[in-house]
Amino acid sequence: MNSALRKFSTFAATLTAVSFLAACASEPEKKPEPAPMMKPEPAPKPAPAPKPAAKPKPKKPSFLNIEQKIELQGIPFDKAVMTSDNKADLDKFLAGLRKATKARGPVNVSAVVVTGHTDRIGSLKYNMGLSERRAVVFKDYLISAGIDQKLIFWEGKAFKQPIPVTKFCDNKMKRKQLIECLAPNRRVTVEVVGRAVNLKPKPAAKKKPAAKKR
Repeated sequence: MNSALRKFSTFAATLTAVSFLAACASEPEKKPEPAPMMKPEPAPKPAPAPKPAAKPKPKKPSFLNIEQKIELQGIPFDKAVMTSDNKADLDKFLAGLRKATKARGPVNVSAVVVTGHTDRIGSLKYNMGLSERRAVVFKDYLISAGIDQKLIFWEGKAFKQPIPVTKFCDNKMKRKQLIECLAPNRRVTVEVVGRAVNLKPKPAAKKKPAAKKR
């Protein structure tokens, strides 16, 4: 009886051990849970580029109105020609207009008026034609010097605008003396109207004196 009981106990223990081993073998091995993924930190935003400095607005230039005139005398009696002195004086006059000075820039020509004159010897009709021919000669020279012909106006005045000093020329003089005395009247005037940039700095505004405290 004891022998049978021992066998039974041994069998039961063996069965229990086998069942335990089978239970252990049937359960799957638990894998370790993966570590949680860490979200990457967002990259810092780049600093905004500095705005370019605003360019100062160019100041509008102020302009000067220019009016200049030259009288070209010494034209030979009863002729419509330019003397070498007339050409030299007119060239110098034009060069002065085209050159900037401390006060202004070069002159932008708007209009040119050319007027021919004569002495009082002869009829008004004849001298009017002669004064016009003189004006045309000088007008053509201005065009050859680079002045736009559309800006040039010309006319003849005959002897209607004499030089004041010639009033002392007496008609009783000998003809040769009278012609010489009236020579200043045989002339052509050139008047130029235009604009130029004002180069003079504006005077600083005067500060108002501070009000006195009472």
